[in-house]
Amino acid sequence: MKRKIVNIDESKCNGCGQCIPKCVEGALQIVDGKARLVKDTYCDGLGACLGQCPQDAITVTEREADAFNQEEVHEYLKSKGTAKPAATHTPASTEPPKIMWPVKIDLVPPKAPFFEGAQLMLVADCAPVVIKNFHIFMAGKRVIIGCPKFNDARAYAAKLTEILKMNNIAAITVVHMEVPCCTGLKWAVDKALEGSGKQVPVTEYEVKVGGDIVEL
Repeated sequence: MKRKIVNIDESKCNGCGQCIPKCVEGALQIVDGKARLVKDTYCDGLGACLGQCPQDAITVTEREADAFNQEEVHEYLKSKGTAKPAATHTPASTEPPKIMWPVKIDLVPPKAPFFEGAQLMLVADCAPVVIKNFHIFMAGKRVIIGCPKFNDARAYAAKLTEILKMNNIAAITVVHMEVPCCTGLKWAVDKALEGSGKQVPVTEYEVKVGGDIVEL
């Protein structure tokens, strides 16, 4: 698959190591005096290490690479003795939300363990701010967020198509604001279902500006 991933210009890198602590996944190491990417699956491509390099040797590029794998990262860090225990938070609900990261549509990997058998919730990024106790509403679901007004809904549809093809999604919930542009999320889901050939039950909610939620 083609995706965003860290690239290191060895001609610029002086091996100072300032980038290493900023990569919480441990994807970067100093090898033979240069910063190097240990393994593609350890790099999420988000570029937390960018701006830490005084030589401007680190960039994020797009190339063919294996998908980021959080489980591999955890095992890798565990083997190094640097894995941190996962933070837990239980909302006032009978079932706590399933934690995942990243959550933006354009950043999540199309194939990931947290998608398998998931109750997927696609949410307009304004909605969690408007809905009181949104964490209760998302309980038991895998949540991804986006804004079709400022991002390309066609790109969302393409990404969702990949997710549906590469994972067994149990159900989809779409939560969008009442403004017309926001319905692009539902359009993206419809196109993804059509493109993937999958039949997945979809529930759609519209959030009023006052915070009320209506099932459509």
